[in-house]
Order: sequence, then structure tokens, then C-alpha cells
Amino acid sequence: MATIHPLRSPQKPNGEIPTATELQQSITEKTQELVDFAITSGGQETTFDAFERSLRDLIFELARIVVVLFLTSAEDRVRQQTPTRLHIEGREYQRTRKYLRTLTTWFGTVCYERTYMRQIGVRKGRGFFPLDIALGLVADRFSFATLAVVVRLATKLSFASAKATAELFLPTVPSTEVIEQATLGFGSFTTEWFDIVPPPDDDGDVLVILVDSKGAPTATERELRRRRRPHKERKKAPSPRHRGRKRRGRYDPLPRRKKGDKSKNAKMATVVVMYTLRSEGTLLLGPINKRFYASFAPKKHAFEYARREADKRGFTRGSGKIVQLVTDGDNDLERYAKQLFPEATYHTLDVAHVVERLWEAGSCFFREGSKALRDWVEEQKKLLFAGRIEELLDELRSRRRAMGRGKKRRSRRKRLGEHIKYLAKRKEMMCYGELMDEDFEVGSGAVEGAVKYIIGKRCDQGGMRWIRERAEAVVQLRCIELNGDWDRFVEHVHDVVRQEGTEKGRRLRIQRPQPAPLPEVEEAA
Repeated sequence: MATIHPLRSPQKPNGEIPTATELQQSITEKTQELVDFAITSGGQETTFDAFERSLRDLIFELARIVVVLFLTSAEDRVRQQTPTRLHIEGREYQRTRKYLRTLTTWFGTVCYERTYMRQIGVRKGRGFFPLDIALGLVADRFSFATLAVVVRLATKLSFASAKATAELFLPTVPSTEVIEQATLGFGSFTTEWFDIVPPPDDDGDVLVILVDSKGAPTATERELRRRRRPHKERKKAPSPRHRGRKRRGRYDPLPRRKKGDKSKNAKMATVVVMYTLRSEGTLLLGPINKRFYASFAPKKHAFEYARREADKRGFTRGSGKIVQLVTDGDNDLERYAKQLFPEATYHTLDVAHVVERLWEAGSCFFREGSKALRDWVEEQKKLLFAGRIEELLDELRSRRRAMGRGKKRRSRRKRLGEHIKYLAKRKEMMCYGELMDEDFEVGSGAVEGAVKYIIGKRCDQGGMRWIRERAEAVVQLRCIELNGDWDRFVEHVHDVVRQEGTEKGRRLRIQRPQPAPLPEVEEAA
């Protein structure tokens, strides 16, 4: 029999794939070898750690033989079922000889043969392999399950960290470039998934929608030009530190930033958190069926997603069910909330933003950090949580009138006036007394935490510079994983790719060198 390479499938000395009978014999031999190994190792003075490591290699070796046997048996079945000629979408294909393929699986690299269907009538046609379509094998060098697991790691870690983590349990791991392209490939299916994902079961009777935004650092045009310029021929550096010096010397120095300039060049993503509450007496219990969504598309797109999800859950316009929105007072969010959720029972301004405004307003007439400022803010918070918003505004207005109109007070009067205008415009969103009495939400802590986890923890780390479309793929996959839908999503992608290959008669890939475009607003589309 052929010699088994630690990371490769069995092959004969002449490079041919063993027959099914030879593979079955090899499996029998390897199984007996495992039994003998366990008995022999148990009778010697060896540690369990050494035994476990050796056993893993032997198990993976046996698994690769089993995989090749499966592929060989499937090829025999599919070849018998495939006619000599096929007609697909106006093109004619003819069955030809078998071709060898190398595929990296969960257990290592395997080699197998499969029949090729060649297009007739053109010199370079689009052929395909019936076995790949029948089994859902994409044209990528790695198996679908291997790509899916490294992409799932990439939703939690950087691409380099995902590769390093996968090396702990996979014998052969994709490169960081392959992981990134696979992430973009899976990311191209997220928009479709969020549209078709079914509503959760056993939902509550009150819907809560929290919306907030977060910026991720994006590459400037100058940085993109540096990335995309052709690489020049250069001599090998004698050491990593000298290589770094030469690399830094190839680029023009960055101009010194002026005071107040930002280096992140942040582009905003909108994050939506939705869940329901169930009424029991005077309490609203939950959260139930919490779902997350994030996108770098226009803010209105996030509200359109929330509208579709609300309709799926039965909170349609005219249903009479209670819907509460909580935002941070952003004008765009307020406008889209009125457009797409006119039936909302409450649109609440996050109380934490109001309290922060009170601290900033109080610093206009009290010394910052003083006990007087702390006591004043505590008094205003009592009015705030009691729903006595007009009394709070009257207090601020009287403080502003008492400041006088001198030049030294002008900037403070202006700042205090802006805070008063901000709060007065949103006083209808600040009925906190009524909300607390009925056990509704008064803060957006859930979406604040989601913003930090979905965007900040993965996309806003030192040295990161994203392109929005690439960051979109990562954050949407991150939301799917956080929603607990990862396995169903991967199964959906697998079925779609397989169905498309069957209908179009061509090889398909998961990996994509370029990201999918950002989702469009429905009216613009």
C-alpha cells in the first residue's frame, strides 16, 4: 500500500489514487494499528500527553483515508448517473476523462479524481465537475467547512490572529489572504440572509428597538494609493529591523497634524438592537429574542431593516402592539424613526445623554468638579426621573438669565443656550417618570454595549484602517454569529452555492477578492 504522508491522503508510488478496495484494506490496517498503538502505549511508561498527541496524528491519518474513500465512492456513483452529453442554459457539455484534484480538509490535504464536463463548440469554455456540484464542493483549495470555521474566527479576531488560532487545532490552515477573501465571500450573502431569516418563536408582546452609531477607522485616499502602488524590485534586507527601515524610507513622511485634527478618518456604522418584553402584572420581563444588526450603509437602511424585522415579528402598522424606540437624540435617527415607525408608542431619548448634558450645562455656572455642581446635578436628576421636564428647563433658563451679558460670560451663555435648546426640542422624548412607572426602558445600555462589542472590539483597534465595504462584511458576519444563527447561515450559503452550480453548470467559489457593495436604501434602489 501507499505510504501515508502526515498531512496528505494516500497515493500510489506512481501518483495514482488507490482504488476503493485498496482504501478499504488501508482503513482496516490503520484501525488495527490504532488498537495496537493503544495497547502498546498503555503497557509502557508513557505520559497521557505524549499518547494523546500521537493518537491525534493517527486519527487524522485514518480520517484522510476515509475521506478519499468517500470521494472515490461518490465519484463512481455520480459518473454512472451523468450522461455523456448535457445541455445547460443553451450550452452543450461532453463528459471527458477524470482529473486529479488536491483539497485541504479539516483533517489535512487529500487527493481525489473526478470527471470533467467540457463545453462543446468553444475553444475555452466553462466546464464543470459533476462530483463537485453533487457534493457541494466549491472550487476553492480548502473545503467549505474549513473556510467556514476560519471565517467564524475572523469575526472575533483579526485575520492574523484567526490564522494563528486555527493552527492550534487544524493541520493545514489558510493564509491570512485566503481568510480575508473567504470572509468577503461569506459576507456577500449576509444581506440576503437578514432578509429571509425567519422570526423567532415565542416572542413577547412589547417590542424595544435601540439604535446608535459608532465610527470605525477607515483608510484615507493617500493610504489607499500607498497600498495599491506597484511593488518595486528590492534587495533582501539583512534582518527584520533593517527591512522595516527600508520600508519606512520608501514612503513620504506623513504631514504633522494640526491641533484638534483626527487621525481615524472614521466612517459611521449604525447598530440596531431589537428584543421583546413580556407583560406579567405590572412588570415587563425580558429581554426575549434579542437580535443585533450593524451596517455602514446610510442610517435609513438600518431603520428599514428594523421595520422589516418588526413586521416579521407581528408588530405591523395598525396591529395596536406597543413599540418603543430608544436613540441618542441624533436628528437623522429621530427623523427616520418618525418616517418608518409613526405608530411607535414611545420614542425615548437615552437618559444617560440627558444626564451628561446636565453636567455640561451645570459647568457653565459652577466650577467643574465642585461639590455645588454635584449637588445641583443630583437635584435636576430628581426632576428628570419624576418627569418634571418643564421645571428642569425653567431652572436652566433662570440660570442663564442670572449670568448677565458681559463679554466674559458670553461663551458660557452660548453653551448653556445650546443645551437648553437641545433639551427643549426633545422634551416629548423625556417622559421618564411615566416610562419608569410602566417598567419601560429609559436608557440605551444594550445598544451601547453592542456598539463596543460589534464595532469597537473588532474594527477599532490600533493600526486598523478599513475600507467600508470590507468592514461591512466583518460586522454583519459578527452580528450573525452574535445572534446565534451561524450554523443556519453557513448551511444557507452552502445550499445557495450548490444550487447555483447545478443551475448554471459551472464551478463556483466562496473566496472573493473584492467585497460586495454596501446595502442600498430601498427608496434609492
